[in-house]
Amino acid sequence: MNRFQSIADMYRARGFSEPIGVGKQCAILVVDFINAFTDASYQLGGDLDHPVENVSQLLSKSVAANVPVIFTTTAYQSDYSDAGYWIAKVPSLAELVQGTPAVELDSRIPRNNDDILIVKKYASAFYGTSLSSILVSRGVDTVVVTGCTTSGCVRATTVDALQYGFRPVVLTDCVGDRDPVLHENSLFDLGAKYADLMTSHQLLEHIL
Repeated sequence: MNRFQSIADMYRARGFSEPIGVGKQCAILVVDFINAFTDASYQLGGDLDHPVENVSQLLSKSVAANVPVIFTTTAYQSDYSDAGYWIAKVPSLAELVQGTPAVELDSRIPRNNDDILIVKKYASAFYGTSLSSILVSRGVDTVVVTGCTTSGCVRATTVDALQYGFRPVVLTDCVGDRDPVLHENSLFDLGAKYADLMTSHQLLEHIL
């Protein structure tokens, strides 16, 4: 992110980019690593093999720490009556129909029987779901965000995590986007204003 150095220096001089820190109880949130996004043959898909592999390794290693894991998918009724105006803005969301392979979790990522799956309709995993209540009931104070896309659902979820009173951490090697420029720009802005940026290895040092 060297191309951001001058902006980073300006932000720090003006009181941005301070760390929030990791709290006492983390939860790992895997946002929309579903076939429609991780399989490039879909209109919504992209090359997300590396973050998918990193999330898979992270979840396998974090089992020993008893960290709650929550997955999300985005899925709509076949008549799209629950898709609002978002589907008018992004017509390719029509791929995300309930009960189809498109909205199933990528099989490369391990999921335990006690992991929670949340079905959402919009970008943020918090909007219109029970995510906040689930986190509070489990004593979670830190939301570790992984998944896709960095500029879309990851960003919206991270901003809402902060606004709902959680400490957001975005794992830079466990999120991805369809375009590297969008990915890098979003990570920089999230780190400056809304979340701490860490790698999966750095997180594991905190929780293991």
